[in-house]
Amino acid sequence: MARVPALAPFRIRSFRFQWPADLLASWAFEMEGVILGWFILVSTGSVLALAAFGSLQFLGTLISPLFGMAGDRFGNRNLLCLMRAIYVALALALMVLFLTDLASPVPIFMLATAMGLVRPSDITMRNLLVGETMPADYLMPAMGVSRTTADSARVIGALSGAALVAVLGSGLAYVGVSAVYAISFALTLGVGIRRLRVLGEGTERSTPLRILREGFAYVWATPVVRAVMLLAFLINFAAYPLVGSLLAYVARNIYGLDQTGLGWLIASFAGGALLGSVLVSTHGARIRPARTMIVCTLAWFSFNLAFSCVEQHLLGEAILFAAGLVQSFCMVPMAVILLRVTEPAFRGRVMGVRMLAVYGLPVGLMLSGPLVEHAGFALTGSVYSLLGIGFTILIAVRWRAELWQVASAANAR
Repeated sequence: MARVPALAPFRIRSFRFQWPADLLASWAFEMEGVILGWFILVSTGSVLALAAFGSLQFLGTLISPLFGMAGDRFGNRNLLCLMRAIYVALALALMVLFLTDLASPVPIFMLATAMGLVRPSDITMRNLLVGETMPADYLMPAMGVSRTTADSARVIGALSGAALVAVLGSGLAYVGVSAVYAISFALTLGVGIRRLRVLGEGTERSTPLRILREGFAYVWATPVVRAVMLLAFLINFAAYPLVGSLLAYVARNIYGLDQTGLGWLIASFAGGALLGSVLVSTHGARIRPARTMIVCTLAWFSFNLAFSCVEQHLLGEAILFAAGLVQSFCMVPMAVILLRVTEPAFRGRVMGVRMLAVYGLPVGLMLSGPLVEHAGFALTGSVYSLLGIGFTILIAVRWRAELWQVASAANAR
C-alpha cells in the first residue's frame, strides 16, 4: 500500500476549516485552565478545591453519550457549532467578572460547571467529523494532525495564558480568550456536513435511553472496543490527574513556582505530546496501533511514577516531556482503533460511550485531592502509577488476541 503523506488530510476542504477551528478552541481551553486553575488555588489555598475545580471541567462526561446521539440525529458539525457558541458566551461572562472585580470561587465554580457539561464532548465531535469526512487511508494521518493541533495549542495556550495574566491581569486576558473562542466558532461554520443514517431512523424513533443501551450493547459485544474502553477509563483515572489539574499544586507547593512556572510545566508535557503527534502523523502508517497503544501506556505510567518522586522542577519538566511524547503514541492509536473497527452507523453511540471513560478523570481527581493533602503528592502519584501499570498488563493479557495478535483488526496498518 502506498504511503499516505502526513499532510494529505489538508486536501479535504472540510479539514482545512476544521484544523484551525480545533487549534483555536484547544488554545482557549488551555488559557482558561491556567488562568482559572491558578486563581482557584491561590484564592482558596486548598488542593481539594483545585481537584474539585478540575473535576467540574469533566462533568459532561456523564451526559456525553447524549451528545453522540444528538450528533447522529442533527449532524456533528451543527452540534459542534452550538457547543462553541456556548464557549463564547461563558468566556464573555468570565471576562465581565474579572474586569469588574466580582470574580470569586463561587461564580467561577458555577461557570466551570456550565462549561464542564459541554466541553468534554468537544474532542468526540472533532473525531467524529474526521471519521465522516476522511477517506479510510487518510484516517491515521488525520488523527495524528488533529492530535498535533491539540498538543501545539496546549503549549501555546499554557504559556500565553500565564504571560497574559502576569502582564495584563485576568480581565484583559479573558478578552483574548473570548476572541479566540469567537474565531474558532466562525471557522467551525465552514466544516463539511455528512450526516450518516442512524439505524432505525425513518422507521422507528429511538429514545435516548434506547440509543444509549444500543451503544453499550455494541461495546460489550465487540471485544476489542470493550478492551479499549477499559484502558481509556484507566488512563483517565490514573494517568491524566498527575499531569493535568494537579500540576498547579506541584508548581506552587512542591517546586515553589508562580503561574509562569505552571505554564512551563503544562507546556513541557504538551511539548512532548506535540512531538509525539508529529511522529505519529509522519510514521503512523508503519505502526501496529493496538500494540503501540499498550506499550506506550506502560511507558506513560512509568514516567508518571518517576515524576511523582522528583522535587527539582527542571528534571520534572524533562520527565513530563517524555510522558507527553509516549502519551501521543497511546491516544492517537486508541482513537484510530475505535474509528476503524466500529460500524459507521454506531460511531456516534460508541464515541459517546468512549466519553464516559473520561469520567475516570474527575473520579481520579476527587480521590487524589484528600490523598495528596494527607499523604503527599509523591505517595499519591506512586500509587496511581503502579495501579495503572498493573491494570494495563491485565487488560493486555485478557484481550491479547484482540490487542497483541498482528493479524487482529486493531493492529492493521
